[in-house]
Amino acid sequence: MKTLRIKLGNNSDLRLPASILRKGGLVAFPTETVYGLGANALDENAVKKIFEAKGRPSDNPLIVHVSDKEELFALVSKVPEKAQKLMDKFWPGPLTLVLNKSKSVPRAVTAGQETVAIRMPNNKIALELIKQSGIPVAAPSANVSTRPSPTEAKHVLEDLDGKIDAIIDGGRTDIGLESTVIDLTSETPTILRPGKITKEELEKVIGKIETKAKAGKVAKAPGMKYKHYSPKAKVILVTKKEIPSLKRKLGTKKIGIILKEGTFEEFAKSLFSKFREMDKKGIEVILVEKIKEKGLGVAIMNRLKKAAGEI
Repeated sequence: MKTLRIKLGNNSDLRLPASILRKGGLVAFPTETVYGLGANALDENAVKKIFEAKGRPSDNPLIVHVSDKEELFALVSKVPEKAQKLMDKFWPGPLTLVLNKSKSVPRAVTAGQETVAIRMPNNKIALELIKQSGIPVAAPSANVSTRPSPTEAKHVLEDLDGKIDAIIDGGRTDIGLESTVIDLTSETPTILRPGKITKEELEKVIGKIETKAKAGKVAKAPGMKYKHYSPKAKVILVTKKEIPSLKRKLGTKKIGIILKEGTFEEFAKSLFSKFREMDKKGIEVILVEKIKEKGLGVAIMNRLKKAAGEI
């Protein structure tokens, strides 16, 4: 398969990639978080192609993307008041809602569960692609399973060139970390995956939220069960003071160091890209500075701990 690269200019349209999606193909596209690998969420055979291209375990559910709030109602059995409040406040944006699914959503999307994860991305290309395709789009990150999520088109091609039908090159993503995922199917909502939108921001809208979600036999959201976001190199989380002694202990190994520079937002935006750059250089061990788990720092440390195999 030859992967078509679509570079968008001022006069570009999305009719071709939208047509590919309608016909059951795979299209990678930018969102505000990371690049997603899209397929028709209502076509089980198309959805299975995502798992094949990524090498993704079938018990790892996908997130369904919509271009309008009203599209959610056909995908779920009911919309709680708290879900409506969160949509009104944060959509379009990096927030995924887990709700009880309707019969129209294939079980391949939900890993066989009766819940479905849905979000409305805050990216003009993504929204227009979904709108022109006329279908909800199932889309995990557009990378080989376990690898760092792609924040540029070239990252997608590194992993999936020749495995997918097309990629829309929309430049570098804005946030660099995947969306916050919140489960609204129980009395007290629970954050399943931290992201740009924090617990504190969510609680201002809907009240008390839990954060101690654990994956069961089948996870309700991506990123809960398996090692994720990982470069080929071994990742070790450290304080600045620990770096000199660790470098001595590692001896002749080729070492890379990632320190927090600038804001949390800047750190998040560049993290996965730095992982990939170090892989290209043949780095064997990456020492990454720990940061405070406050605000966006919660999401950053979640990704780092996953990459290091600590959770």
